[in-house]
Amino acid sequence: MRTVLGVLAGIWRQLWAFSMLLRSGMIAPMRPDKYLRMAQILRRYGPHATTGFALAANRNPHGVGLIDERGSLTWRELVDRGDALAIGLAGLTEPTSVAILCRNHRGFVDALLASARLGVPALLLNTGFSAPQLAEVMVRERAGLIVFDEEFAGLIAEARATIPELTEVVAWTDDPSRHRVTTDALISEHLGQHPAPVKPGRVVLLTSGTTGTPKGANRSGGGADEMAAMLERIPWRAEETVVVAAPTFHAWGFGQLAIAATMTCTVVLRRRFDPEATLELAQRHHAEAIAVVPVMLERIVELPAEVLDRYALPSLRFVSASGSRMRSEAVLAFMDRFGEVVHNSYNATEAGQISVAGPADLRQAPDTAGRPVRGTQVRLVDDTGTPVPVGEVGRIVLRGASEFDGYTHGGGKESLDGWMVSGDVGRFDAAGRLFVVGRDDDMIVSGGENVHPIEVERAIGQLASVREVVVVGVDDEAFGQRLAAYVVPTAAELLDPDDIRDHVRSQLAGYKVPRDVVLLDELPRNASGKVLVRDLPGSTT
Repeated sequence: MRTVLGVLAGIWRQLWAFSMLLRSGMIAPMRPDKYLRMAQILRRYGPHATTGFALAANRNPHGVGLIDERGSLTWRELVDRGDALAIGLAGLTEPTSVAILCRNHRGFVDALLASARLGVPALLLNTGFSAPQLAEVMVRERAGLIVFDEEFAGLIAEARATIPELTEVVAWTDDPSRHRVTTDALISEHLGQHPAPVKPGRVVLLTSGTTGTPKGANRSGGGADEMAAMLERIPWRAEETVVVAAPTFHAWGFGQLAIAATMTCTVVLRRRFDPEATLELAQRHHAEAIAVVPVMLERIVELPAEVLDRYALPSLRFVSASGSRMRSEAVLAFMDRFGEVVHNSYNATEAGQISVAGPADLRQAPDTAGRPVRGTQVRLVDDTGTPVPVGEVGRIVLRGASEFDGYTHGGGKESLDGWMVSGDVGRFDAAGRLFVVGRDDDMIVSGGENVHPIEVERAIGQLASVREVVVVGVDDEAFGQRLAAYVVPTAAELLDPDDIRDHVRSQLAGYKVPRDVVLLDELPRNASGKVLVRDLPGSTT
């Protein structure tokens, strides 16, 4: 009986997933020969991150696939460029992987597609790396070939010194004559050539590494079920236009790029994020979607009113955000101006999409991570693995459609009775909404009392004179740890550290008042917008 029910449940899931893909336009009427070619692509490449580009080239070869500062490329041109670059790279060396150190532009896509056609891993490198970090990651991942933007030439000197015969290819340069090998030159030389079919190599995504060295994560895609679960919660539609402002080397921005290709959506890229330029691109290209990390949305709403008034964005249907916590007032301010369009996702490099908060939930609870997507189960447990009551904080453990295959250097995420331990802590409210309140290892224990930094950050963030804040624990001989608040004021003369302490004292218990309050011009962040705790300056009282 259980077997029969299991089979029926599987059939129902497949029918549901098919209906979602059909409704979104991902599955569309085509000529019989295109259906045949689509089946061949799926059979050859499977659910790989680059498969969507081949599917889009099959579906709409002459449609615009990518727009960047150098113009536009069709889907067929993108695929042909990837093939040509693969031939060119193979002529330079026998690559075991392709390390990519590029901003958001066609060169990133060229290198990504070339790695897939060569059947080797693509290692996506953080554009905010220091030289030692870059060298350490490349050595650890055994990367002997790097495709990089000219601006990062100085960074790779240390990697060059530690990796014998490192092969270097420049992807973006304002003066090609300065470089021996460029992607554009290799593509021009080999355009029209196609490598033999191979199984695509993995895409190695790096964890954020805000407190230590980033890890390389391998994760299997969940296929149609995972895609359908996302489409059920975020209103992607095929053959629309999306501005991908989030960095494409990061799991979130990369995922948005891959989804856009799979949906045959024109991707608009810009090398560097600029809040007004993002609005201008969305307006000029009549974009239906914008993909950001939260700090980008915050920078947009901080633009002067007279600048924001220039952009109505009537075609905008949704903004997808993920990567860190969003400030509540920024979410509401954006929707007040541009409509009920923000969708906030809780994701993890190791787990994929976990939950989504749509506009209705964000109106009710702007700091929520929403509700788990279909196919993903989330539990909150204490240190013994016992579920905690609604409203209480617990460790977030989950089961999802996407399997985590472990880190590239070995090891994996902690598990608890078959559930992945996310490393985050959170709570559910009575409506079933998830709130992520911090990292499990962010808990500050001061004088025997447990403090979650996020509740102190929220209290400080209530002050109109506070632009942003982060609270951390620092070593203290008497208390083990003490609270330190790093605050960026809207104007230095409007904010006094004692006023901040008094405000927290009026909102929270005395042991949650930060002893150290440090005023900064800005918080140190990585390229995906997360605060780099290790780079915070020494605190003062």
